[in-house]
Amino acid sequence: MELYVSEFSKYVIALLITLYTYECFAVFRYEEEDRRGGIYTRQNILMFAFHFSSFLVICFETGDITYLFFYAFQQIVLYAAIMLFRMLYPKTNRLVINNMCMLLSIGFVILTRLDFNKAVKQFVIVTGSLAVALMIPFFVHKFKFLKKLKWIYAIVGIAALSVVMILGQTTYGSKLSFKIAGVTFQPSEFVKILFVFFVASALYQASGFFEVFTTAVVAAAHVVVLVISKDLGSALIFFIVYVLMVFVATRNFLYVLAGAVGGSGAAYVAFKVFRHVQVRVQAWKDPWSVIDSAGYQITQSLFAISSGGWFGLGLYKGTPESIPFVEADFIFSAIAEELGIIFAICLILICVSCFIMCMNIAVRLNDKFYQLTAFGLGVTYIFQVFLTIGGGTKFIPLTGVTLPLISYGGSSVLTTLIMFSIVEGLYIIKQDEGEQEKKSQMKKQKRKKKKRVVAVEDEDEEDDLEEYLIPQEELAGRINCKAGNQFEDDEE
Repeated sequence: MELYVSEFSKYVIALLITLYTYECFAVFRYEEEDRRGGIYTRQNILMFAFHFSSFLVICFETGDITYLFFYAFQQIVLYAAIMLFRMLYPKTNRLVINNMCMLLSIGFVILTRLDFNKAVKQFVIVTGSLAVALMIPFFVHKFKFLKKLKWIYAIVGIAALSVVMILGQTTYGSKLSFKIAGVTFQPSEFVKILFVFFVASALYQASGFFEVFTTAVVAAAHVVVLVISKDLGSALIFFIVYVLMVFVATRNFLYVLAGAVGGSGAAYVAFKVFRHVQVRVQAWKDPWSVIDSAGYQITQSLFAISSGGWFGLGLYKGTPESIPFVEADFIFSAIAEELGIIFAICLILICVSCFIMCMNIAVRLNDKFYQLTAFGLGVTYIFQVFLTIGGGTKFIPLTGVTLPLISYGGSSVLTTLIMFSIVEGLYIIKQDEGEQEKKSQMKKQKRKKKKRVVAVEDEDEEDDLEEYLIPQEELAGRINCKAGNQFEDDEE
């Protein structure tokens, strides 16, 4: 019985994620949010069906029905998140919320399979993070002074990174985090958001050479602190986000070219200076030559991906535990092994649909500050996805970056949920701008109608006057006629 359930579930899960992914892109057929209601409802049904099916398989494979209770708590939290966002913010974009909950459910499933204790911790963190995220759209929508806090973003961001550089814990040669009351924080995750706000507030009014140079100095300070801390993955994200945001603000390809040249030079220097960068590059170039040391992670990751096939081996049928830190850096490989290549591709496409929606919102916003913010957050998210999946598939060297909303890690989850909530706040602003434009257009149309009515009334009045007024020629004829008649009477 268990064998049949496991085999059948592989195809059911693949079908559910495929249909959900299709709906992610079907949304873009309609511009108005009201016309997308049916798509969003189908997404919710598919998401809950996937979640239930996966935990049903986990219960069959482990023989422990208590996992269903854990599933029930997850379902309550995810359903509450969807409904509360809809109730509190009727103007929000439901695709972002649905994808956010879908990615969280995927994370819950794979973490439960890998390490139940870490899955429980992740669930607690997600619950608290969702409570925080629910408040963010309100602040983004109401607080109009966010664009005026340029230097506060810069100072707080650099200070937070500097604290980690000085007092942070060293993990495999890098200073990434520090503990407060037993809770570990990774400030670089939160500073990403502050950095996007800084660049947007610095370039939304003017984007000349002076403004670009000033932001470049501050951006370089962020990157230098991260490089000193040996957090090169985050440094790369900051650099790419800055270059692309400057390009969008200025529309000048020379800045992109300068960023490419400067980035290549910095990468070469980092390769020469840092030993662990050399190790990662060697493991990327030829992991089989160092399979027993630096290349062990990546080779095990490739084995896992290749053994999964199109539909995967099934939950608990693979050996993802053989990959060190699989729940953080290589969770994509575990997904590909047990849920299949089809599932992995759909996962990538879901992330891409989130990015496309961010770009769609950015393009439609009128305020340049909000445009740059939406663009910067979208690039931050998708580039982090690229670094994680690219590193695990040997497309690029490993960077130690986690997969947003899926990998184990509290700071990453909280930061990504805040980013998505900020995007929702920006979408509400876009909706308000659209309503204002409609109102202004309606006023213009009313004014035009009034002018037309007045013009028609004036024409009618002129016609009435023409009916009552005697033309000059006719009047002259009548006068001449009367004068002639009077002359004939006098002669008689």
